[in-house]
This record gives sequence, C-alpha cells and structure tokens, in this order.
Amino acid sequence: MTGWTDDADIGHPFWWEAAPPQPAEAGLPAHCDVLVIGAGYAGLSAAIAAHDCGATVAVADAGLPGAGASSRNGGMVGAHPRLSWSRLAGLYGAETADALFAEARPALEWLRGFIRSEGIDCDLQQTGRIQLAWTRKDFEAQRQMARDVAAKSDVQVRLLDRSGLGSEIATDQYFGGLLFPEHAAIDPAKFHRGLMRAAQRRGIAVAGACPVTALGRAPLGFTARTGQGQVRADKVILATNGYTGPPFRWHALRVFALPSFIIATEQLPAGDLAHLAPGRRTMVETRARHSYFRLSPDGRRVLFGGRAAMRPVPLERAAERLHATMAGIWAELRGVKLSHVWMGNVGYTFDHMPNVGEDRGLHHAMGFSGSGTVMAPYLGAKAAYRALGDPRGATAYADTRLRRHPLHPVPTPHFLRAADLWYRHWVDRIETWRGRA
Repeated sequence: MTGWTDDADIGHPFWWEAAPPQPAEAGLPAHCDVLVIGAGYAGLSAAIAAHDCGATVAVADAGLPGAGASSRNGGMVGAHPRLSWSRLAGLYGAETADALFAEARPALEWLRGFIRSEGIDCDLQQTGRIQLAWTRKDFEAQRQMARDVAAKSDVQVRLLDRSGLGSEIATDQYFGGLLFPEHAAIDPAKFHRGLMRAAQRRGIAVAGACPVTALGRAPLGFTARTGQGQVRADKVILATNGYTGPPFRWHALRVFALPSFIIATEQLPAGDLAHLAPGRRTMVETRARHSYFRLSPDGRRVLFGGRAAMRPVPLERAAERLHATMAGIWAELRGVKLSHVWMGNVGYTFDHMPNVGEDRGLHHAMGFSGSGTVMAPYLGAKAAYRALGDPRGATAYADTRLRRHPLHPVPTPHFLRAADLWYRHWVDRIETWRGRA
C-alpha cells in the first residue's frame, strides 16, 4: 500500500461516518397493492409516491437498505441529459429530445421540493456544477450544448472560456467549461436516511436482508418469493439499478453494473482548498476517465471519483490511480494522504440514458447512468404513478429505451474486462495527448 493510503479506511464510504446505513427488519405483509424491490433512492421514492396515492406498499431489499450506490455516490445534484440534443434526436426523435431537455428543470425542482417538504437534513448546498472541457474539441461541443440547453430548457447555463476558469478551479488542465449555476450538492447518505425516515413515518414496511429470489405472474398480479416467504402483490416495481440480481434477467441484460471508485482526502486547511476550488463547485470532466470531484460539505476535504477501472479491482490499486489523476489536476495534492477509499455500482445503459417502463406488467425505474442523485428518486416516483395509472407518471424518460447489445449476451458484463484494457491502454493515452495539444 502506498504511503498516502496507510491510514485510509478501505471500503468504508466517507459518507457513512455521519449516516451509516441502518438495518430494516419490518415484516412483509402476505399481500400488498405495490411491492417495491430495492430500497435505494428509486425504490423508497416509489414506495412513498405509491403510499401517498392510497396504495398499501411494502419494500424488500436484498441487503442493507441504502448500502449500495445511494450512500456511495458523489452527492452531485444535476439533471440535464448526459447526451447532446442531436444525439438524443438521433436515438429517439426530435420530439423526445426536446422533452428530455425540457424535463431537466422539473426534475431538479422536484428533488428540491421533496427535500424541503419532508424536512430532510442532507447538507443541500447550491454549489453549481461545472463540466470541464479536456480538449479544444470538447469545448466546442460545450458551446453547442450551451445553445441547446438555453433553447430547449429553462435551465441556466453559462459557457466559461479558459481564462474564466481561474475563479473556479486552480489548474491549467482544461480548455474551458460549462457552468450550471443551479446545480447543487448533498450528503448522499443523509439523503437516503431522510428517505427511510419518510417511508417509516408513513408506516411503509421496509425489509432489509430480504432478497426476492423468484417472481411469478398470477392472474391478478404477482407472487414474489422473498426472504420472509411469499408476498402477493397487484403491482411490482423493480428499483435495483446497478445491483440487479439473477431473477431479473430481462433487466440485467439491459442495465449493467459499472464500478465507480471514490477517494476522500485527509482533512486539510480550509484555506488550501479555497485556493484550489474557489468556486466550491461540483465538477466533472469531459474525458473518458469520467472524473468527478467536489469539496466535502465542510470544505475540508476533496472527494474525487471516476473510472479507476471498468471492473472490480483492489481498492488500493483504484486509490493509486485516482490519486494520480487528482494530482495531475492539482499538483499541490500530490503528497496528501487519503482518509477513505470505496466503490459502488453505477447502473448503466447502452444508450447512456435512464428509463422508466415495464416488461409484461413489471414496472421499473433504472439505468441512471451516473445521474441517479436526481433521476433515481424523481423517476422512482414516476414509476409508481405509472404503475397506479396516475397522470403524474408522464415523463419523457418513458420514451427512452433499455436496449440489448451483442457484447452483453449474458447478465454478467464480461465485456467490461476487454473495455477496461481498451480504455486504459488506448483511450486514456490518446486523450492525454489531445489534452496537451
């Protein structure tokens, strides 16, 4: 282990210091109107929305509720589509592309309203978010994205040239950036804790360590085999995203688990970090490393995540790669030690877009592809409304799709091993060269 990880808490998310996931031991009913599978952001939001529509609801989770991506992510709050308008129009048509762009502000406002109405203390800070352009070509693409966002949505956006980045980040690695001033940051584990409390206040049964091992379709609904026995449900909502198990082959062939690794630095003088990130924005890169980083809510640590590998690797090795990438952006952090190193699964789709839909009556909200802090709870609620026939379920994300790919013929994503080699040995090297050109 390298010197700067000697004292790091390996495998333990930084967020768990303040809000560790808690066991949930509620008994499941023999019958309910809606059974939700998965107790992360999407599942709990779906359960709350269904309950508030008057349904009887139960939630089953295979592990500790919230111990997956819901308490392991970077806590970055933003909802604009990952893809350009032209790419979305090519995939789904111009009308759907327009609608996806237009839905960005409603999704963001929905999350803010939910946090406010439920009284969730999750360190919500309107930091704004910058997408940093690694190459000149990336910056030109951002120029078009800024025009599309301004034309197609009510989201505020501002293009920053290279000289304008100085007030936001102390590095000369980028050619410019795209600033979304309304985006925000949260403590993701505290947010999940707030969701759990909101569900429990409503008397919703949430059972952890209770996997659904089989799901059968009955004439009037479903019969689920769970860790607590059989549960009959009129409707079922699958909200397992990057942790989808073997009983749900159809979904696992369309949403694959992509590991994302994160490091947290030791506590540093606030003045040092104020110099490195004076804007205190959350930040993401355009390069294929998918680096994303921010300051901790107290402004004393850097949290830095990204593609250290496309398959599970020892966390010490992932930490070494992320630390090197971080030091390449801020040379001042080269000798900084780490306090935490961890990973979580991102539920990714081959279109890079989330989807709300159903397969033969089994509803789902999945494939958030790195945008789950907003889209998982937002689309979880949409899935519940759609399952119950409530008009509030209308969303453009029902017009995306979960498609299969020839490289992914079985639920286990074996193709990621080859992809990992390709990206690390070719794509990363090419991007490094282009970033210097």
